[in-house]
Amino acid sequence: MWSFQAIGHGISSSFLDKIIQVAREFFEQPMEEKNKYSKTVVEFEGYGADPVPEEGQSLDWSDRLFLDVDPKDLQKFQFWPESPACFREVLKEYTEKTKMLTELTSKAMAKSLNLDENCFLNQFGERSILQARFNYYSKCQRPDLILGLKPHADGSGYTSILQDEVGLQVFNEDKWHTVPIVPHAILIVMGDQMEIITNGVFKSPVHRVLSNSERDRISVAMFYTPEKGKEIGPEEGLVDGERPKLFKKVKDYADIHWGYYQRGMRALHTAEA
Repeated sequence: MWSFQAIGHGISSSFLDKIIQVAREFFEQPMEEKNKYSKTVVEFEGYGADPVPEEGQSLDWSDRLFLDVDPKDLQKFQFWPESPACFREVLKEYTEKTKMLTELTSKAMAKSLNLDENCFLNQFGERSILQARFNYYSKCQRPDLILGLKPHADGSGYTSILQDEVGLQVFNEDKWHTVPIVPHAILIVMGDQMEIITNGVFKSPVHRVLSNSERDRISVAMFYTPEKGKEIGPEEGLVDGERPKLFKKVKDYADIHWGYYQRGMRALHTAEA
């Protein structure tokens, strides 16, 4: 398994529509307003493109706002938009609902593997991290020349994605597959750290976002990551004579992943046993 569409998640359709709407309202504002929350070229949090990639790596055709949202003491409100007026309130509520979703998802995935339902939650720790990335992919006159988001795998444990249009593709069995839109479903995509924790049972897929000449696209991604400094490794219940330990224990893998991402490379090999 590398991803699934979560339905019946308990988050109302009207609220999910509101999240997409406030994201769109933010990105449609004049640049002067958006730049109040801008970041430098080397920072990650705030409004603007990702930090400048290393030489030879292309820029993505996207606009984004990246925020640390949980634990609460990581929140930097100088980067949280005050316009639209309800943005902060909506994001705070979505953060709390996503926390509940990650707990339910983590327990369900553990039980699907005949493991203790709390084992993944224990690996992520009491101060597991949630980060929000609001993405706007504007129309592109030459979608054949540039991607909305370059091919990559996530360095998170897993990522929950809300999207209003097709565009996300996953690479599997030597082909790119377009992820369909299921109305008001939340797409759960495995990250490298879940592949490590499940000893390779759950796979972290390479994925990308296409650009489009006819329509724009909004997505909201919530990255769920183990707490800072927390050591993770394969669950013992997933290691035996038939499936040896594929990965060693690691900590702060997300930092390692980012260094490789900047070079257009994957980092999973650094965790191999």
